[in-house]
Amino acid sequence: MSPICRWSVMPKALDGQIVMEKTPRYFVTPETPARIHAMSRDIKLIVVVRDPITRAISDYTQIISKTPDIPSFENLTFKNRSTGQIDSLWSPLYIGLYAKHLERWLAYFPLTKIHFVHGERLISDPAGELGRVQDFLGLQRIIRDKHFYFNKTKGFPCLKKPEGSSKPHCLGQTKGRTHPKIDPEVILKLREFYQPHNLKFYQMAGMDFGWQ
Repeated sequence: MSPICRWSVMPKALDGQIVMEKTPRYFVTPETPARIHAMSRDIKLIVVVRDPITRAISDYTQIISKTPDIPSFENLTFKNRSTGQIDSLWSPLYIGLYAKHLERWLAYFPLTKIHFVHGERLISDPAGELGRVQDFLGLQRIIRDKHFYFNKTKGFPCLKKPEGSSKPHCLGQTKGRTHPKIDPEVILKLREFYQPHNLKFYQMAGMDFGWQ
């Protein structure tokens, strides 16, 4: 699907209802901010971000589940491992350059139209993070702690469905996979690489995510 969803293909809503649409690539696709702005200047944007290193390893874990014969995470991280030069254009690493992507969005939308969901807190305190989302959307806080329980197998919270319904809603089989063990020296190199990008992102977003 094209990185835009025009009004003609959005479901109809009654007064007081909010229509939501999500696509993971929206935030990083260069042409998306202009196209969404052309569709609606009043739209509210929600971006879920997490530690870019954890996110990159998670991406890689998904990739190797489908193509297990690709090179190791360590080898793909570098343009040249002997020189230590990071391959910032490798997709799992490029996506984590949040400041670079946010800069494009801020050219079209004010920061007040963008809400950042703290990915780590979404796991540790899902009700709190979703409470802030509800506030941002101007909704009453209905989703609370009682609506979640932690799935130890997946390592993520699950959403309880209404009483009397089927099983709770948990992440699908493609989520919550065990991450491969990554060379600590490579993690350190990535910490050094992302640090200035993270600090710039904190400043732009007006929020310290605490990725160390």
